[in-house]
Amino acid sequence: MRFGRLLLLVGLAAVVAVVSLASSWLTRPLALAAETAEVSIEPGRTPREIADAWVNAGVQTSPLLLYEWFRWSGRARQIRAGSYEIGAGTTPIRLLDKMVRGDETLAAVRFNEGWTFRQIRAELARAESLRPSTASLSDGEVMTVLGAAGVSPEGRFHPDTYLYSKGSSDLAVLKRAFRAMERRLAEAWQDRDPATPLHSAEEALTLASIVEKETGTAADRGRVAGVFVNRLRLGMPLQTDPTVIFGLGTAFDGNLRKRDLLADGPYNTYTRTGLPPTPIAVPGKASLLAAVRPEPTKALYFVARGDGSSEFSETLADHNRAVNRFQRKGSQ
Repeated sequence: MRFGRLLLLVGLAAVVAVVSLASSWLTRPLALAAETAEVSIEPGRTPREIADAWVNAGVQTSPLLLYEWFRWSGRARQIRAGSYEIGAGTTPIRLLDKMVRGDETLAAVRFNEGWTFRQIRAELARAESLRPSTASLSDGEVMTVLGAAGVSPEGRFHPDTYLYSKGSSDLAVLKRAFRAMERRLAEAWQDRDPATPLHSAEEALTLASIVEKETGTAADRGRVAGVFVNRLRLGMPLQTDPTVIFGLGTAFDGNLRKRDLLADGPYNTYTRTGLPPTPIAVPGKASLLAAVRPEPTKALYFVARGDGSSEFSETLADHNRAVNRFQRKGSQ
């Protein structure tokens, strides 16, 4: 009888010791090999694989202990895929809480108004910890993967800052930007001026891209759009340098020459009337709205003043005088 009680006491003492040790381990900060440890958890990874990943990332503890903690907590299946980073002071309890909450470490990439698709792809290639799944794809192949086969990528990706989990695919970011532009364009086209000479949302996107490139100050955006709409109504060439520059592509060296303006091509709005065949850059929301609801104006011309703003003219004679004043500094 006494021996049985002794065994029971020993057993209870052992349980208390184990619980005490476990409690101490769970509430003690994990030792790290460096200042931080990062792990990207892909969907479908098992709790054991996740525990191994943390140890491989520099968490200095037994992967078996981590795994057993995940399993014993009853929350192992609640761990969310994502990218996580921990620093000094992180306990096993906080580590699991972080993964269950989906408290990820996010990075960001920014697409700016006026960018071409070439610039967007270059920015994606530079982005921190973004998996380059489109690196080997042509522009056309990227659009096919996005479900828009045969569509030009120019102007199709909404300019914004996009947060992403480290280790995410660049295609995932492009999909979000593509869908965002689809929504913005649809909203703008729905709100268009009934008298617009534009025939489709696609034309609105193209005009908005030109307005984006031609506008130096936000206050002029509506009038710039108004000038182009007036020209479209009259069948006048748009005569806008940014379309010619876009058409030159990588051959453009920063200096637009007279021969460039005279060389006919689909993007030369000096030699051809109407809109170019595709957008030439990413327009922002303000340019989209200006394209579908331009400011009423009789102006047919504008020239840069040199301070970001533009001088607008209704007649060619007035325009020539403005060019002399602001571009030629009064000389012929």
